[in-house]
Amino acid sequence: MNTHRVILIILDSLGVGELPDAAKYDDTGSDTLGNIARAIGTLELPNLMKMGLANIIPLNNTVPAQNPTACFGKMAEQSKGKDTITGHWELMGIITKTPFPTFPYGFPVEIIDAFEKIVGKKVLGNKPASGTEIIAELGEQHLKTGYPIVYTSADSVFQIAAHEEIIPVEKLYMFCEIARRLLVPPHNAARVIARPFVGKPGSFKRTFSRKDFSIPPSEKTILDTINSTLGIGKIWDIFAGHGITNSIHTANNEESTKATIDAIRSDTSHKLIFTNLVDFDMLYGHRNDVYGYYKALQEFDTFVSLIISSLKDNDIFIITADHGCDPTTPSTDHSREYVPLLIYGNTVKKGVELGTRNSFSDLAQTLAELWCFPRIKNGESFLKDIL
Repeated sequence: MNTHRVILIILDSLGVGELPDAAKYDDTGSDTLGNIARAIGTLELPNLMKMGLANIIPLNNTVPAQNPTACFGKMAEQSKGKDTITGHWELMGIITKTPFPTFPYGFPVEIIDAFEKIVGKKVLGNKPASGTEIIAELGEQHLKTGYPIVYTSADSVFQIAAHEEIIPVEKLYMFCEIARRLLVPPHNAARVIARPFVGKPGSFKRTFSRKDFSIPPSEKTILDTINSTLGIGKIWDIFAGHGITNSIHTANNEESTKATIDAIRSDTSHKLIFTNLVDFDMLYGHRNDVYGYYKALQEFDTFVSLIISSLKDNDIFIITADHGCDPTTPSTDHSREYVPLLIYGNTVKKGVELGTRNSFSDLAQTLAELWCFPRIKNGESFLKDIL
């Protein structure tokens, strides 16, 4: 009987260098981890470095580990896009060949008219914008009118911001569900995101009641086959619940990491513990906060030793990412990058270089082989290299 359990943690947006087609996405020069290292000087991440983080790509002022405790490599994205949905879906076996639509000029009039008619309110905004900037710009008008703020970004997202005292969170979620039903092809945005905020003009602050309403996966993922996954953070949202047997919604990286450690120690009912750490992307990558991103990496690094000490004998601990979001470049959008791959466990070989994998879906294929499931459509397993 196969008793392996996998703990998979996504460091949301921790890219490790531009992909060959980065220029098509206006991402030439993007290297989230490498550029942070150059900006900071020397990265103090002892636990991740011991695993082999600096063995994946050269890092400024850092000597690669002589004897890495983990297998290490990087993975290329084959899907068309650079967002959360395409990245996570590909990690679980889906290669998205047609990119989700984006809305550089705002949403078409037929979508906005239909939305306004159903919710009974006009909308403010309807343009691409930074989430913090648009509530600073339109928040006071929102307070006066009660109109929700609708905006997008370079990603395929329909975002609705509202002050919690003007449009309560549950009503905002209802507005998002309405938008989700309206966004059908060719306007099928990958995600509708609720963005509640609080405060007064000049000091508005987004809350942790954000919620993603994602388009369902276009086909089955390895999660449907496993049928034994605990999703932590926004994992349930990303897959619209498909293949997620239980879910723990959390507010930030610290809550997500602590929930993961608790699950490692006490949960015996799931084959896969699947965690997304969103703060790297949401709080620091999109806001070009290099030092904040680095501090978040340091905070996670302190938890790595706790994660490792909590592992059971047959547990496999995997760290990777879903895309880049380089805080050192002028852009505040996601970046088209390779993602890191670190794999650790008592039954896992140490220091094996896995090279550059052709697809994120190599991970899904490896999970299929690990648990003796039928081969999936995409990806090449690296199981024989690590066990």
